[in-house]
Amino acid sequence: MEDSQPLLRSEERRQNCHYRWSTHTLESKVVEDFRRRLKYFFMNPCEKYRARGRKPWKLMLQIVKIAIITIQLVSFGLSNEMMVTFKDENLMTFRHLFLKGYKDHRLGSYALYTKADVYDHIDYIINRYIDLQNLTVGNLAYERADSECTPLSVCQEFYRNSSIDPGNGTFDIDPHIDKDCISIYPAQLFGNRSLATHFNFSLDFKRLLSVNIYLTLKTINLQTVRHHELPDCYDFHIMIMFDNRAHSGKIKVDVKNDVRIYECRDWNVEGTSGKNDYLLLWFDSVVILACFTSLVLCTRSVINGIQLQFEFNIFFHAYYNKIVTWSDRMEFVNGWYILIIVSDTLTIAGSALKIGIQTKFLTNYDVCSILLGTATMLVWVGVIRYLGFFRKYNILILTLRAALPNVIRFCCCAAMIYLGYCFCGWIVLGPYHDKFRTLDRVTECLFSLINGDDMYATFLNMRDKSYMVWLFSRIYLYSFISLFIYMVLSLFIALITDTYETIKHHQQDKVPVSQLQAFIAECRDQPESGRYQTDEEPASCCLCPCCCFG
Repeated sequence: MEDSQPLLRSEERRQNCHYRWSTHTLESKVVEDFRRRLKYFFMNPCEKYRARGRKPWKLMLQIVKIAIITIQLVSFGLSNEMMVTFKDENLMTFRHLFLKGYKDHRLGSYALYTKADVYDHIDYIINRYIDLQNLTVGNLAYERADSECTPLSVCQEFYRNSSIDPGNGTFDIDPHIDKDCISIYPAQLFGNRSLATHFNFSLDFKRLLSVNIYLTLKTINLQTVRHHELPDCYDFHIMIMFDNRAHSGKIKVDVKNDVRIYECRDWNVEGTSGKNDYLLLWFDSVVILACFTSLVLCTRSVINGIQLQFEFNIFFHAYYNKIVTWSDRMEFVNGWYILIIVSDTLTIAGSALKIGIQTKFLTNYDVCSILLGTATMLVWVGVIRYLGFFRKYNILILTLRAALPNVIRFCCCAAMIYLGYCFCGWIVLGPYHDKFRTLDRVTECLFSLINGDDMYATFLNMRDKSYMVWLFSRIYLYSFISLFIYMVLSLFIALITDTYETIKHHQQDKVPVSQLQAFIAECRDQPESGRYQTDEEPASCCLCPCCCFG
């Protein structure tokens, strides 16, 4: 009995040793499996194909998407260009038709200075409108309502009551605004009579704020026929404005128009059918389907990445008793997938609008062009991701990503100085310099100066001003240019250069820059090794040591 006790103790020690070795082996296997799983997650599509033989469907879909979205954008861009050109050319036509002596003046420079000129120009517009069919070389026609042409309206806006005597420096004014309108039909004959004698229409220039003339003309954009598109019908709602709100003795005259585009009621184009329209609608539907598929796949990948990030956080805390940094956690959120999701959403919305425009239910050309243009820009920016699969190209992406936080903080600081100069230039130089007249002009002018554009002209325009303003403008411009070109821009470039050198050093020395990368780097299995062929472990197997080790 006594001899058997040492044998039992020896057997217990051997079993305990075997249990500890089995526990250590099982723990090591779980860690290696999870490390391998993380490495597979961060592989590029080509490496994943070599590791598990899974075809890179998302990669192939993105390549197809780049081609079809670009083709769609070019097709819509040509159509949009014809529409915008047609609108601009018609606006120029209206200015030449209705503004007396118009000679392609610079915007805002067409003005009147005498009462006789104002009456003469109003009469001129009315006579040109009545005789429009004999004057224009375009396909312009009057708008009709109930078989009758819609009239031209002349409206004046003026203060309700006023008594102004500049000689004595006295005035009595009621700021409420009244409006008085008259209507003139195209069938009416004016002859040599003026507006004042024909309609008893007069203007009190001391109270007058503006005279607005409203008219509507219709036309058809025939140039689209050459591009195998059905022509659209246009309604131009034109407003000719005589602006006297400043009461400075200068009445500015301008022509504005609002356009309504719609499908013509009865049309026939010889030798054509609706086949091209159906092909375009089919192509837009294919684009929507491709983008929706891409949207679903990328959304699924983002969700999987977020789930894996939570698993890694729990895993690190359970096995190493460490907290995963926020930068390591954000590695699981693929920014390129977010970019693709935004691009797909914009493309789907833009394509739906484009279908509505082609079927003449919608006319939101500007909204559609913004959506499709932004989506195409993001798609082409996403091409950088595929260049990142190559080592020499990847350094650009890494530099941009690493430098972005510092660049944003630097730009926030520089923006405070920039805004200070903007407000100062607007207040002091605005009354004397066209480029500083409004706050948005100031920001554009100063941004141009930072890039070295139009410097001499900016200095030259202040030469004939008062000496005090001239002296201030020199101090203002010299200090701004010196500060931003020689200091701010140099520091900005230095930030990016320093980040580039740091990334380059890490790539040469192959030093892991985070806990996540250091953890994954311990996995030496190559994609072709066959170690990645097994299915992924369920989350519960690696998150709870108690489940693994009893």
